[in-house]
Amino acid sequence: MRILRSVRPLLFLLVMLPIAAASYGQIGIRVTFAPPPLPVYDQPECPGDGYIWTPGYWGWDADFDDYYWIPGTWVEAPEVGYLWTPPYWGWADNAFVFYDGYWGPQVGFYGGISYGFGYFGEGYVGGRWDNGHFFYNRAVTNVNVTIVHNVYENRVQNTVVNRVSYNGGNGGINARPTREQETIAHERHMGPVAAQTQHMRAAQENRDLRASVNRGKPAIAATPKPADFSGRGVVHARQAGGEYKPHPASARGGNEAGRPANEPARNEGNNRPENTNARPESNQRTGNPVHARDLPAPERPTPPNTGDSKRDQKYAQQQEKMMAKQQQEREKLEKKQEQEHAKAEKSQANQARQQQMEQRHQQQTQQLQQRQSQQMQRMQQRQAPPSHPAASHQESHPPKH
Repeated sequence: MRILRSVRPLLFLLVMLPIAAASYGQIGIRVTFAPPPLPVYDQPECPGDGYIWTPGYWGWDADFDDYYWIPGTWVEAPEVGYLWTPPYWGWADNAFVFYDGYWGPQVGFYGGISYGFGYFGEGYVGGRWDNGHFFYNRAVTNVNVTIVHNVYENRVQNTVVNRVSYNGGNGGINARPTREQETIAHERHMGPVAAQTQHMRAAQENRDLRASVNRGKPAIAATPKPADFSGRGVVHARQAGGEYKPHPASARGGNEAGRPANEPARNEGNNRPENTNARPESNQRTGNPVHARDLPAPERPTPPNTGDSKRDQKYAQQQEKMMAKQQQEREKLEKKQEQEHAKAEKSQANQARQQQMEQRHQQQTQQLQQRQSQQMQRMQQRQAPPSHPAASHQESHPPKH
């Protein structure tokens, strides 16, 4: 429910406080399918001395049953001498579980994930502390030497680039912590600072960062400073890190789909306040969809085969153009419906108005689906190979006696 989205960061901080004085580990999130590959992007320029690079990663939003991208960003170290150990996803107990990142004097185990920019699966080679100052390795870090003077250059060989974003399981990174890393994991640590929590919350509220929307290629891949998604220096992903696999329908709505392990299922007598203005879950991906976001992915039409290669090529281009236009129409309607939901929540619309809005959205969605289906059918009919039976030509002229 949407009301939980506003309190989750507070609960997150309450959980982090006791953990900061102990060892770090998984925080209870369990998801039945893997996060998307890490997108390909460039590192924004370091804003100044004392900032440490924290790489981007995929978070999980249980309200939408969807992964969302938390952009990489530069963060001021909470203490002199502290380094960042990135979070990671790992396979355990037949599910993907999330292990949070932390600050400490040494970089610990982060799943063997190659996040780039100095985090190549083990340790950190993007910079080091020396006599109370942080020095940046120019070979792997984007720094402007006119602003940052504490620099050195140590080239690191990292020829193998793996965009896999999780450890273990089917297709995951095969890495295990060393004894030294296990020791580091049990030392005293500090959890994400307030700027990082704000950064995560801003990413979670940004629809375009959901994996189902950006398909593994987020528009905001990295930022110079936390939660600054529109300022100068924001970096866009150059490409997705691999094939995007949509959310499997079997994972939606179940307890294992991605709810923290200690959180009860929704509407199961958990005595939490209900938000009557919250958008209802739409599990109608087969049947009558309520919202544009619930529409099933369009089926790619059969390639034209008229026997004329030039004509077939022309028809194929027309198909691609129509599919692109229909996708834009879907995204436009989805955005409009999301805005209306946000407006209704802000104005605290009553149940009757909420119901009217949902009925209107369902009508809009079904009309769009029907119209696009008819458009594709008409195109398929126009592109069907012509039929010229020989008999019809012979019988058009009666035989002479």
